[in-house]
Amino acid sequence: MTALIFDCDGVLVDSEALAEGTLAEHLGRWLPDIDIEQSLGQALGMTTANILRHAEQLSVYPLPPNAAERVDTAIEARLARELIAIDGAEAAVAAVSLPKAVVSNSRRCRVLASLTGTGLDAVLGDVPIFTAEQVARPKPDPALYQLAAATLGEAPSDCLVVEDSVAGVTAATAAGMWVIGFVGASHVDEGQSERLRQAGAWRILPHMQGLNDLVHEWQGIISLGGAHEANQ
Repeated sequence: MTALIFDCDGVLVDSEALAEGTLAEHLGRWLPDIDIEQSLGQALGMTTANILRHAEQLSVYPLPPNAAERVDTAIEARLARELIAIDGAEAAVAAVSLPKAVVSNSRRCRVLASLTGTGLDAVLGDVPIFTAEQVARPKPDPALYQLAAATLGEAPSDCLVVEDSVAGVTAATAAGMWVIGFVGASHVDEGQSERLRQAGAWRILPHMQGLNDLVHEWQGIISLGGAHEANQ
């Protein structure tokens, strides 16, 4: 068997620009001496707590108590008002008949709300969802993807992952999975394709309408015994 695994933010839902905007607002007040754009660019795909920890290390100012909870709450309130699905995500998910899962560095309540709010829960059905709370070390550590493979009963080399961030691609590649780097979300800049390739992405996907073709290509390689090193 094989499985298709999706990241959530920036892959299924177009949330990263909204989250980054909210983070920038808070960091501008709390850590006024840092380059916010550069700090967020380096931390894309990490948990809110790790993003804030990274930013605080660049500043002479301390973060306020419960900073991560305050930011997550603000992000989730904005997502509830403004979030939309990635263009073509619903059709792309429906077109692939493989077993599926969602693996996200966001907390579970946010993932569930995002999928429900955009209607993607209907096409995903009861697929297993894995979130950062389930492991001691979230992405870019491979632990979350290793947990997903073990729970699905799949060898990591039989899993194809769709990720939009360097942290996510790094995590899935380190877990021994094949990775498609998705660059079709609104937050992506022109250099992201190359960054994802450098992190280990096997193919780059600019729009979800091309996903099924890449899945078929991957299945062909797998069926012929293609080595996982092909995605390096």
